[in-house]
Amino acid sequence: MKKLTALFIFLLISSAIYAQVDKNYQKPPKEILDLVEAPPAPSVIIDDKGENVILLYRDSYKSIAELSETEMRLGGLRINPKTNIGSRTNYYNNIEIKKATDKNSKQVTGLPKNARLSNFSWSPNQKMIAFLHTGQEGVEAWVLNIENKSVKKLTNASVNANMGDVINWFKDSSSLLVKMLPNNRKELINTAEAVPTGPTISVSDGEKAQNRTYQDLLKNPNDEANFEQLALSEIKKVSVTGEISNFLPTAMYRSISFSPNGDYILVSEIKKPFSYLVPYYRFPYNETVYDNNGKVVTVINEVPLDEVRPKGFMATRTGKRNFSWRNDKPATLYWVEALDEGDPENEVDYRDVVYQVEAPFTGKGKEILKTKNRFSGITWGDDKNAIAYDYWWNDRNTKTYLFNPSNMSEKPVIIFDRNYQDRYSDPGNFVTTRNKFNRSVLELNNQTAYLMGEGYSKEGQFPFVDEFNLKNKKTKRVYQSSYTDKKENLYDAIDMKKGKILVRIESQNEYPNYYFRNINKKEDLTPVTSFENPFKSLQNVHKEVITYKRDDGLELEGTLYLPVGYDKDKKEKKPMILWAYPREFKDKSSASQNTTNPNEFIYPFWGSPIYWVTQGYVVLDDAAFPIVGEGDEEPNDTFRSQLIANAKAAIDAVDDMGYIDRNRVAVGGHSYGAFMVANLLSHSDLFAAGIARSGAYNRTLTPFGFQSEERSYWDSPETYYTMSPFMHAEKMKTPLLLIHGEADNNSGTYPLQSERYFNALKGLGATARLVMLPKESHGYRAKESILHLLWEQDTWLDTYVKNKEKSDDAKNAKAEGK
Repeated sequence: MKKLTALFIFLLISSAIYAQVDKNYQKPPKEILDLVEAPPAPSVIIDDKGENVILLYRDSYKSIAELSETEMRLGGLRINPKTNIGSRTNYYNNIEIKKATDKNSKQVTGLPKNARLSNFSWSPNQKMIAFLHTGQEGVEAWVLNIENKSVKKLTNASVNANMGDVINWFKDSSSLLVKMLPNNRKELINTAEAVPTGPTISVSDGEKAQNRTYQDLLKNPNDEANFEQLALSEIKKVSVTGEISNFLPTAMYRSISFSPNGDYILVSEIKKPFSYLVPYYRFPYNETVYDNNGKVVTVINEVPLDEVRPKGFMATRTGKRNFSWRNDKPATLYWVEALDEGDPENEVDYRDVVYQVEAPFTGKGKEILKTKNRFSGITWGDDKNAIAYDYWWNDRNTKTYLFNPSNMSEKPVIIFDRNYQDRYSDPGNFVTTRNKFNRSVLELNNQTAYLMGEGYSKEGQFPFVDEFNLKNKKTKRVYQSSYTDKKENLYDAIDMKKGKILVRIESQNEYPNYYFRNINKKEDLTPVTSFENPFKSLQNVHKEVITYKRDDGLELEGTLYLPVGYDKDKKEKKPMILWAYPREFKDKSSASQNTTNPNEFIYPFWGSPIYWVTQGYVVLDDAAFPIVGEGDEEPNDTFRSQLIANAKAAIDAVDDMGYIDRNRVAVGGHSYGAFMVANLLSHSDLFAAGIARSGAYNRTLTPFGFQSEERSYWDSPETYYTMSPFMHAEKMKTPLLLIHGEADNNSGTYPLQSERYFNALKGLGATARLVMLPKESHGYRAKESILHLLWEQDTWLDTYVKNKEKSDDAKNAKAEGK
């Protein structure tokens, strides 16, 4: 009788999951639904002087109808061909303005009905903000006047926002350059109905083109034709009063950038031939300098098709790259060239060299710096001071250089030389300010610069401001956050001479708000915003960061949440959800660092497991899952064993605290976290069930590297085989929920990965469920999708984790034929 009862219970549970497989979108329990539907606080934009605060409001989610609008996927882009803007663009729907010192904001007038606003851009004088509005017929350019809090439409719905820079201000703030649709653009080809004129042919001529598994690539001549038409623009000059004049003729413009003095414009223009192997940003292109009247000054760079590169993450192409303007000069361009032929296998003293050339941009340029590693950027200061950065992935090294851009004979000084994964040694970022050209340059006070850092340490997180003496290269701490019950982020420097910085402060139940802090005065804090906590049902949830050790002694951490209303004295053993994402390290010291602040606001989002504290679950979120490979050993050489060691340590730690029933623990993850889940369930018996979202499960489908694995399948086939859950599907004995967006565009995580893995699991008799979310990409956007996702996860957890004993009894009864 007991087994018959168990069978009945199982059938009831199963019917909730398996009946009506093609059912409509569902909704999660009310407690979760209320959190999902809580209105989000606005995004905040503040001008450089800290005077005006712009509040941008948005809906939390798109609708499935919005995601169902026409979409073309070409050359790595996703475009709505009717409106001519990215089909996955995030939009705001309202704007309010307030003075930083005012408590209340005021509504901006004149906004379009059903506003969909994007691409916000300050004018150089910061009295206006240009932006785009996407209507039913296309994209329009608008401008917001800060002082009178009103907006004005500048163009009709013929802006081309499909690619790159769309709106760029002239220096005098009176006009903009805007990409517009050409009058002679050809009709797009309906590829679903087009009759082929021949086969699609690709050729390998013997060169090794070992590219990652990019998605949304061009596939045939029709795609090429459509990409070209969608990329074509005319550049118009549009005044803030609405006058429009021609500026540059029709071409496939990628990026547009004014020189600091506004006299010149650097324009990047895509050329043919296109490629079926790489995205649009590796198509051929020219870089041309124009004057501010649209007259050609010089073609400064011609880049061929970039399909073939040497092997390795640090490989790059040969020739001139990374053209940009010096922010501290009126009109000086700089660029980078590889000294190792772009091949990380070549042994050289310096990897990259930086050149510069002044207007009128003639000659070969002047060498100003060489970097030991691959160049990654420059913060310009003045004639004698600039800060450069490089990095090398293989050993996680980064160097910071102080150099004199006016004197190559003066040897650069390496002021920081560190492992960039070592958060405790992070010196922070150099503080910048706006110069006379309205460009960001080093904030300098005579021979003093400033560093602003996150301040992670063994004792916790305490953000800081340091003075940095350019002469003796020493630092002096001038401010350090002292909060132990709140988290303070140093957001931006407003006026370093006065000690005024913009900070954001939050706690577990105190929503993040902005303040002005005077670091020269103790406890001088002025509120800028006053957003309230929209998730009050979670404000009394117990949260703590726990630390524990793996069997090999490696220190780990995770953020522990106890169920709503949990009695810590009674310590009832509850089911648990463990959520994680593996990360690779080259040293145990960095892997063991504590970089989680326990005072972060409890903020549920669509992908979060925190919702389930409302359903009686303990949640261990962001559990540390380091994969370490020191010296010549690669992290993935011991991927599986380290995964299991991480998981066991986490479960043991919470079990030792007395909060959980270790037989009712679920594991979940997204993307590489989903890959982790499938491996854990295949090679351990630690979990009752798993949730794997948008993952890749067969690494042979990503043969030229994945995540932080730069070896190809042919370099290390055993690594690809060992790490692929698909290859070990026969070992799956734990219920697994697979979820994937049907339109996933992430490199390597094709929807096919989940479909083929599910077919293998089903064929081998495993308990699994595959949910394909229509129109969704790698991250999910539609409210209908997200509510259904939460319902699926909740139902799965209730069936196989919370009610595990009932499910097990029912399975046993069914197996015995009772």
